Amino acid sequence: MAAARAGLTELGFAEAAPAWRLRSEQFPSKVGGRPAWLGAAGLPGPAELSCVLCGRPLAFVLQLYAPLPGRADAFHRGLFLFCCRAPPCCAGLRVFRNQLPRKNDFYSYEPPSEDPPPETGESMCLQLKSGAHLCRVCGCLGPKTCSRCHRAHYCSKDHQTLDWRLGHKQACAQSDNLDNTVPDHNFLFPEFEIVIETEDEITPQTVEKDDESEVRGSMDEAPEEELDSMAKHESREDKVFQKFKTKIALEPEQILRYGRGIAPIWISAENIPQEKDIPDCPCGAKRIFEFQVMPQLLNYLKADRLGRSVDWGVLAVFTCAESCRLGTGYTEEFVWKQDVTDRP
Repeated sequence: MAAARAGLTELGFAEAAPAWRLRSEQFPSKVGGRPAWLGAAGLPGPAELSCVLCGRPLAFVLQLYAPLPGRADAFHRGLFLFCCRAPPCCAGLRVFRNQLPRKNDFYSYEPPSEDPPPETGESMCLQLKSGAHLCRVCGCLGPKTCSRCHRAHYCSKDHQTLDWRLGHKQACAQSDNLDNTVPDHNFLFPEFEIVIETEDEITPQTVEKDDESEVRGSMDEAPEEELDSMAKHESREDKVFQKFKTKIALEPEQILRYGRGIAPIWISAENIPQEKDIPDCPCGAKRIFEFQVMPQLLNYLKADRLGRSVDWGVLAVFTCAESCRLGTGYTEEFVWKQDVTDRP
């Protein structure tokens, strides 16, 4: 995505796209599939991409291409979000940031071509330019290898066992063609491109303020029973939820809202983080809001079965205000999950 203009919110929408548009060299923003890693060195390892609650490997949810204008060291910049999809847990979340200067070891200095590449084959590449091998199941760093063919790589014993059961046992002997024999492990989320548009500059808050003024102006004449009724309906929870609905009403299919340094919109008055709840970056800088994932994304992930799969109201991602460079690898940032409050 192009960097958001100051003060404006960028909206993300999921759209089908050809596979070549979602490869690393196109600097995509995308949902599902395997990560299109930005920097090919210093990838988060299996321990970093395990659920902190149940220990199982995390699944890739989405990545956002979010360069910072005026920052030579963040000419290319990506944010990568992962979640646990192993029932009954389905609760762990982790997010990582990576950034590169325009001149780097992995990509051309010039912008990528907007034309499809000449090759027609869809062969999967499970080795990065840095030499790092990727897991056949999830596309994350794969330090483990099959002890028989030494060609298949995995992030964990869990994924090695899954791949063995779903076909590698037979394909193992055909090790020269392994990348073309990767089965559907039913682990990855469906893949889409995230298309970015700027939100229309509407101000539904103005309407809300006018309504509130009318309410205050008529309170003196209102009977006591009416005031009690109004108090019940104008609870803080209702106001927060109504603001959320009003804000997304014009673009109900939005799956993401981006605005570095702005305030997120919450779906509930419950579990809104305070400043003390957002940990500072290890570099010492504060973390600021950068983007939020909306509940509409669950429809595309095919994972909205309450209680049995991945679920959220809002996922708010906070990143280092300085977008620091702690080495050349991936830096973990912070994600806050807000669930939907049960409404009567």
